[in-house]
Amino acid sequence: MKLTASTTVGKSPQEVYDYWRRLDNLPEFMAHVDEVAVQSDSHSHWRVSAPFGKTVEWDAEIVDDEPGRLLSWRSVEGADIANAGAVRFVTAPKDQGTEVHVSISYDVPGGKLGEALARWAGEDPHQQLDDDLRRFKQVMETGEVVRSEGAPWGKRARKEFPQHAAAPLTEQELADYGLSIDLNKQEVHA
Repeated sequence: MKLTASTTVGKSPQEVYDYWRRLDNLPEFMAHVDEVAVQSDSHSHWRVSAPFGKTVEWDAEIVDDEPGRLLSWRSVEGADIANAGAVRFVTAPKDQGTEVHVSISYDVPGGKLGEALARWAGEDPHQQLDDDLRRFKQVMETGEVVRSEGAPWGKRARKEFPQHAAAPLTEQELADYGLSIDLNKQEVHA
């Protein structure tokens, strides 16, 4: 299976790369990544939740590392699921942040049948990667994964990300930003 996804993050390529390069940050926004144990500058051990309550693990090695531009990896021999991928960090047009381009390929356990069963169980890998990148953007830009009142527990089944409800700024937060609000007119003033 080959997956690709992209997002634009309102930070510089170096900032975005630096955060992603600290591999132990990845479980903060990747829903199925339970743990990444960094073993050296180029090797790590991954533990990931799989469909039907299974867990898969592998060791990975970084094969290309260009700070602020590219990070690519592959699993080493003996992985539960052979995989490889790359993340590219490109300055967005008009220097308005960073385009993050992710490509991942892996062997699906059970082949096409395994892929169909995973989708039947609500585990669409394409949607998961899109969701992971959406959460990555939120973490980079706001420092946390945000949610609306319509999803009070995040992903209900797993309650997987500590989230805070989106809410209007408090009077203290407004003051911290040098703003005030006229409640009678419902206007914000700088």
